[in-house]
Amino acid sequence: MKKRVLLAGLFHETHTLLGGVTTLDDFAIRRGDELFAAAGDGSPLSGALEVASSYAWDVRPVVDLRATPSATIDDAVYEFFWQQFDSAWRTERRRPDGIFLVLHGAMACQTIRDVEGDLVERIRALPGAADVPICGVLDLHGNISRRTIEPSQGFVAYRTNPHTDARQAAIDAAALLDRIMTSGRTPTSLFESAPVMWPPTGTGTDDDPMRSLQAMARDIEQTEREIAAVNVMAGFSFADTFDTGVSFSAVTFGVSDHARQHLSRLRDYAIEQCAAGNVIEPTLESLMPRVLECISRGQTPVALVEPADNIGGGAPGDAPTILATLIKHRIGLAAVVINDPAAVRALADISIGSSRRLEIGGKGSGLTDPPLALEVELVSRSDGRFELEDRQSHLASMSGVRIEMGPCAVVRHAGVTILLTSKKTPPFDLGQLRSQGIEPESLYVIGVKAAVAHRRAYDRITKASFTVATPGPCASDLGRFPFRHVRRPIFPLDPASAIQSVRSE
Repeated sequence: MKKRVLLAGLFHETHTLLGGVTTLDDFAIRRGDELFAAAGDGSPLSGALEVASSYAWDVRPVVDLRATPSATIDDAVYEFFWQQFDSAWRTERRRPDGIFLVLHGAMACQTIRDVEGDLVERIRALPGAADVPICGVLDLHGNISRRTIEPSQGFVAYRTNPHTDARQAAIDAAALLDRIMTSGRTPTSLFESAPVMWPPTGTGTDDDPMRSLQAMARDIEQTEREIAAVNVMAGFSFADTFDTGVSFSAVTFGVSDHARQHLSRLRDYAIEQCAAGNVIEPTLESLMPRVLECISRGQTPVALVEPADNIGGGAPGDAPTILATLIKHRIGLAAVVINDPAAVRALADISIGSSRRLEIGGKGSGLTDPPLALEVELVSRSDGRFELEDRQSHLASMSGVRIEMGPCAVVRHAGVTILLTSKKTPPFDLGQLRSQGIEPESLYVIGVKAAVAHRRAYDRITKASFTVATPGPCASDLGRFPFRHVRRPIFPLDPASAIQSVRSE
C-alpha cells in the first residue's frame, strides 16, 4: 500500500521589531492540489514533491502559505493555516503514514512567538497523530525551539547561505521520512541552543564561524552512521523572541547521549567564536574614497551592499541613502532598486522620455533616511515579472523561479538608473535587472539591499564589493534595537564573558 503523507507549508521570516502587521493578504496561498503546481520550480516544496513522486507516495496536499520577510504576523494567518490542516487531518479516512512540513523556523505572530513549535504541539494533539512521523525542511535562519525539534522525527535545515541548497534540503528530509515510514525505525531528534545572536552579515557559510560549524556538522554525518542529520541554525536576529539565536539539532537512530555530545561540541564552538560572527560594517561615507578609486582604475562594477535595508531580512527596501550618495559624488553609470509603489503610480500618466518630480523612497520605515525629491526621466515600464537566471538562487528558496515585482518603472537622474518596484523583491538574481533592460556588467556601481544572499549572483560580475552601514531596520549593530523577550544572557547584548558559564560540561 502506498504511504500516505500530508503535505503543508508555512513559510515566513518575521521581523518583530518593525511596525505594522503582516496579514493574510500579504501571503501567496496554495490550497489542495494547487500545491502540485510547485513541481519543478526549484523551491523546497518542489523538492518534497520530487521525492513523493519517486517513492510513489499518496500525497495529500493541504495548504501552503508564504510571504516575503516582513513585520509580525496577524494571528488570523496562523489560525487560517491551522484550520486548513486540522480539517484535512480529521477528514482523512485512513490515518496518514507521515507528515511533511515546509517551514521557515522564524515565524512569529502577535500572540504566538514560536509558531513552528506551537504547530508541532498542535499536530501531536490531533486524534491519532501522537506517533505519526513529522519531518520537514527548515531555513538556516530559523529561531528554532526545543518544542519544534524534540517531538518531531526529521527536520533538515539548509546547509548554505546564500541558500543554494533549499530544494536539496527538502529532498533529504523527504527521503528521511520515507526511510522512517518503510523501515519501521523511529529516530530521536535532539536539540541544543547557544546564547549567541549574530546579525545576518555574520551568517554566511563561506565565512567563519558558520563555515567551520557546517564543516563540523557534515563531518559528524559522514563519520556517525546512525546520525541521519545535523543542523546548524544561525538564527534570525531581528526577531524579539525567547528562542532567537544560534541553535543545533540532530536526528539519530543510535544512542542519544552520543549525539548530544556532538551537539555540545558545536555549541561550545559557537560560544568560543561568538565575536567572529558579530560583523558590523563601516559607514558608507568612510568607504566612498575606495569606491571612487575603484572607478578611476576601471575596477567595476562595484557593489555597495546595504544590510540595514536588507529586503531578505524584512526591511522595506526603499532606503534612499545609497541613491543620494551616488548623486552627491556624481557617479553616473550606476543603478539602484527602490521598492516604492507610490512612485510607480505617480508615473502612470506620463509617456516614456517625459520627466516628473518624485519623492523617492524613505516611506516604509522611520529608521531609514526620509524620501529623496528628484526630477527623473521615465525610461521604461513593465509588469515586473521575470524568471530567475539561476535556478539555485537564494530567491528560489523563498519564491521558486518565477518572480513578480509588481508594476515597475525604470527612471534616470544624473546618470543614475533607478528601478522602482511595487513589491519588495530581494536582489538575489541578476535577472531582476536584466529583465528591465539594465545590464549590470556595464555599470560603475550597483546598490544592493542585502546582507549575504546576494553574493552568489553579484560576486560573479563585480570587481569590488563594499558592505556599508546605513540607517535602517536591519542594521548589523544589534545593540541598537530594543530587545525585551530574548533569553539572557546572550551575546552581543551581553558581553562574551557573561555567556561562558553556559558552555557545556
